[in-house]
Parts: sequence; structure tokens; C-alpha cells
Amino acid sequence: MSGTRLNKYIASSGVCSRRKADELIESGAVMVNGKKVTELGFIVGEKDKVFVNQKLIRPVKHLYYRFYKPAGYITTCDDEKGRKTIYDLLPEELYNLKPVGRLDKDSTGLLILTNDGDLINKLTHPSVKVPKAYLVNVSGKMQKKELEEMARGIEIEPGKIAYADVTLLDMTSKETSLHIILYQGMNRQIRKMVEHFGYEVKSLKRIRHATIVLDGLKRGEFKPINPRQIKELKSFLDKVEENA
Repeated sequence: MSGTRLNKYIASSGVCSRRKADELIESGAVMVNGKKVTELGFIVGEKDKVFVNQKLIRPVKHLYYRFYKPAGYITTCDDEKGRKTIYDLLPEELYNLKPVGRLDKDSTGLLILTNDGDLINKLTHPSVKVPKAYLVNVSGKMQKKELEEMARGIEIEPGKIAYADVTLLDMTSKETSLHIILYQGMNRQIRKMVEHFGYEVKSLKRIRHATIVLDGLKRGEFKPINPRQIKELKSFLDKVEENA
């Protein structure tokens, strides 16, 4: 039987990920041609009309962009406090794209922007340990034992253990330069880990998220990610998910 699984159809509309779509189907929030459907394996044809929470949905073309976030902008669509957001730097036709994860206001570097709910879920779900790489400059001279402790894990909040793969790049009496890889998605994780030892992050730049890299972008610039790179990214995520 030709057609598309209902959860994939919903995800392709940009409403949510397939995992969330399954929850919507089971909860009775989805109707096809006026009839409630709770069967997860239900197949949708081209002429079928699908409603989620009584709203008609249509599959949309998935778009994928790399964006070099500069400092001074927050990673959100709009801000009630009136602060500058990354969407102040993007054209209106990209307003429907969501950032995959966040970078805080003072941090810079790579953000993946997309309307692919499935991909967003795979890149950010806590059960899938997706690597994110950063270049970090820290005030002061960090000790080797402190870097080793970051790799073993430290408690940055009650009950929250953060860890990171840390490589020392350079060190002076006033500054330490690090290459850090995270597999978690805790809020301001690197800053809190560094502050745990009494240091301060002077600059933090994300240079890689999974297989997508920052190379070739200027600050504030955005470029589409080509289909080959998306295929490589999805293949990589499938392997990571298998090993989770």
C-alpha cells in the first residue's frame, strides 16, 4: 500500500517530531478525513486531509541552514524584554525555522536552523549523546587536575552532574584556551563548569554540532546546508542513536 505513515506526515508538516506525533495520535488529537485516528501505523494517501487539534496541516519542504551567531543576540524568536534576537539578523523567509539548541547571549558560533522536527528532536534529545565542539578562552591559568575533573564530571547544580571532553590548546599566566566537546545540553553548562573552579569564560564559540561545522561562515552570516551534508548528518545520528 503506497502512502506515508501518519506520524511521518505530521512531522513533515513542521508541527513536531515523529515521537511527539505518536503521542498526539494516541491522545486522539489527530483526525484524517474527519475521523479520529489513534493507530500509530496508519497510512496517509496524497488526497487525505489530516487535522491536528482541528487544524488542517500540510507537508512542507524541509529547509536546513547554518548560522554564525554573533555575541549580543539571544536564541529565540522574540523576547518580552526587548533584547536583540537572532531573527533580527535573518530574512523574513527564514522566520519559520527553529534553532537546534541554544547559545546564550554572550556566546558565538554555529547554530543549525531548520523546520525539520524529527532532526531537531534527534539532535537535542537527552538520550542521544550528540557531540558539540567549542573553542573557549578562560581567564586565569587552569590546572591540569581541574581539566581532568571536568572530564570525570562535576556537580554544577544540585543533582546535576556535568562532564566534558577537554583539550588544552594554549595557556599563559592570564588565560587558558580550551577545545571542549559536550554530549549534554544543560543551560550555560561550560560557563558553570568553569565558574565551579573560580574562573570566568572570556569567550565561547561553538564550532561543530554533530557533523555540521562553522567553517566558511562570517559572523551574522547564514548559508543553506547541502543535501549531501544532511544525508551524512542523519546517517551519523542514526549510528549514535543505535549506540545510545
